[in-house]
Amino acid sequence: MSRLKALTLGSAATLAALAQHANAAVCTPTQSEASMSPGMPAILPLREQAALRDQWLAQRFETVLPALMRENGIDMWVLVAREYLEDPVMTTMLNATNLRARRRTILIFFDPGDGKLIERLVVSKHGMGDLYEPVWDMDQQPNQWARVRELIAERNPAKIAVNTSSLTAFADGMTHTQYTDLTAAMTPEMRSRIVPGYPLAIGWLETRIPQEMTRYAEAVRAAHAIIGEGFSAKVVRPGVTTNQDLVWWYRQRVNDLGFGSWFHPSVEVTRKGTQGVLREQASVIQKGDMLRVDFGIVYLGLNTDTQHVAYVLRDSESDAPAGLKAGLLDSNCVQDAVTAQFRIGATGNEVLNRARARAIAQGLTPSIYSHPIGYHGHAAGSTIGLSEEQKFVPNGEYRLRANIAWSIELKATRAVPEWDNQLVDFKSEEDAFFDGKSVRYIDGRQTEFHLIGPE
Repeated sequence: MSRLKALTLGSAATLAALAQHANAAVCTPTQSEASMSPGMPAILPLREQAALRDQWLAQRFETVLPALMRENGIDMWVLVAREYLEDPVMTTMLNATNLRARRRTILIFFDPGDGKLIERLVVSKHGMGDLYEPVWDMDQQPNQWARVRELIAERNPAKIAVNTSSLTAFADGMTHTQYTDLTAAMTPEMRSRIVPGYPLAIGWLETRIPQEMTRYAEAVRAAHAIIGEGFSAKVVRPGVTTNQDLVWWYRQRVNDLGFGSWFHPSVEVTRKGTQGVLREQASVIQKGDMLRVDFGIVYLGLNTDTQHVAYVLRDSESDAPAGLKAGLLDSNCVQDAVTAQFRIGATGNEVLNRARARAIAQGLTPSIYSHPIGYHGHAAGSTIGLSEEQKFVPNGEYRLRANIAWSIELKATRAVPEWDNQLVDFKSEEDAFFDGKSVRYIDGRQTEFHLIGPE
């Protein structure tokens, strides 16, 4: 066989034995992956991807955008960007054949009230397909900024949102010179109506629509399939393959399949008798090692972020040591502690502290650093802890909303008896979706080791 299958953690007896072995509280992890080596889903050709993404954008303009503007009492939103210096929000609002802003692109959204459709205007020499109404004729008004002033005057908005924020880059996309040029073109009365675009920017970026989530499952399944392929005897030859060989195998495989990478993957080695991990330098993978990959792809503009662990079987083994399996179970229990605290209106800091209290009460040693995911890998929205901060994070004061995808990222630390009670970090990261009531893993989660054995 090319790969030995792990023993599952499914039975209550096995779970109880592992918990007793590790002196940890029992939890029964649900939503396990159906397979540790799932098949690769079909990948759409670029032309079909483009058509689908434009359909999503049109749907978002009809649903997400008006809801956000009306919830926050903002009737005009102005986004400004120059080519190669795009606002993070504007990047997600370009149609599929406009990969960049053109020269200077200005988008204006206006809510006329009375339940009427949001106006979507583009002030640019170049159009934007059917998604925006072009409203700048250079022959009639050569000055782009003067045309913006005219459009604002015609509509007379009470609040004009612009993307400036000291808290997060996601709502801080308007550069200093674009802001000063915009405000210089305005009348004093118009300038007095400017408000931060923060709630619109964050809400737009973090919110997922049902059509996106159908395809998001395919993106996460593809990531799981690539991880499973890499964590196999097909790719890893103990005593020969280095962790950096595996890193570059992952990077190349993503490219060959036509996906994007939003960060360079990493593979770290945890080894009996070696404190810490081996990661930055090339280290030859040996039998008896625990491996962890941190890995993400981009498909249809959606990002994945996954950390899985594997065990390299010794000649006499058919499964990972019980102490390592107990550590993986610990990380599943911390996951449960986090997702159990998700509530609409709760802050990320409240989720963090409640989850830590629950996990610690179970006898676990948690470190939690979860984040939204979607248009970006470390995406817009509330933060639930940082690896270096386990009490309070400034943007963790943002409140949780429904229909947000999350990367449930954390670790549990456990002494492994088979490794002379060496302290080992069991890190995990799985993509999930919060519908406002509960959290579900988009394509399941790891509850058993990838096992790398003889071919």
